[in-house]
Amino acid sequence: MNYDELVKKYKALGIETPTKEMIKTPEQIEGIKRAGIINTKVLDYVEANIHAGMSTEEIDVLVAKKTKELGGICAPLNYEGFPKSVCTSVNDAVCHGIPDPHTILKNGDIINVDCTTIYQGYYADASRMFMIGEVDPVAKRLVEVSKECLDLAVKNLKPFSRLRDIGYIIEKHAKENGFSVVHEIGGHGVGVEFHEDPFIYHYGKKNTGMVLFPGMVFTIEPMINEGSRQVFLDASNNWTIYTDDGGWSSQFEYTVLITETGVQILAH
Repeated sequence: MNYDELVKKYKALGIETPTKEMIKTPEQIEGIKRAGIINTKVLDYVEANIHAGMSTEEIDVLVAKKTKELGGICAPLNYEGFPKSVCTSVNDAVCHGIPDPHTILKNGDIINVDCTTIYQGYYADASRMFMIGEVDPVAKRLVEVSKECLDLAVKNLKPFSRLRDIGYIIEKHAKENGFSVVHEIGGHGVGVEFHEDPFIYHYGKKNTGMVLFPGMVFTIEPMINEGSRQVFLDASNNWTIYTDDGGWSSQFEYTVLITETGVQILAH
């Protein structure tokens, strides 16, 4: 069935469908894949070099250097005024942590490094958690569960499944392990621009929401908290989001493509 026939079929069932702009062309998909390869290599480079005693500013320098070396551009730099090339969120920072020469990684820290690469006009976005030295068992389990939440959601993705199934799977697994899911921030379409539609919820009711068509490219990036799901924005920089209760937060992110037969991870 072509796009128009699919839209007609699902709209007759009262199910929301993606716009044509949300379906990437084969050429666009190839471009996003190339950006994803670079983005993954940059995160691999961070993984090989991150250690206790380094500043988050040093991580920013590593990311900027490696991205340039591979022919890419760091998408976060100057995006809506963001001052750095990567986001580095430590311990109770949920997301959008700003690299800083005075923030020094120490034994027991957990950190999310969120990297987005532009290559030949296409975007790919992913993040990873890193545990520095000997980490508290609860923090370690939180990091493990956040990765499990993402992998379970991806494992269940397929063409013509429903968008809110992603969040249902994530929140169910998080809650079963005694953790909570941040509701205010979600994944997003990506590829031609940094942030596109649709918004990807990390919570929700099963078998609801938009139907997912082959050709859709988006991020899934659940933020899982140790305690309360409530968060606040740091008024001093208007970027970094922290847990309300000071508990740890953990996040992994992939860029994924819905294919004719399942799903493909383009950046991780």
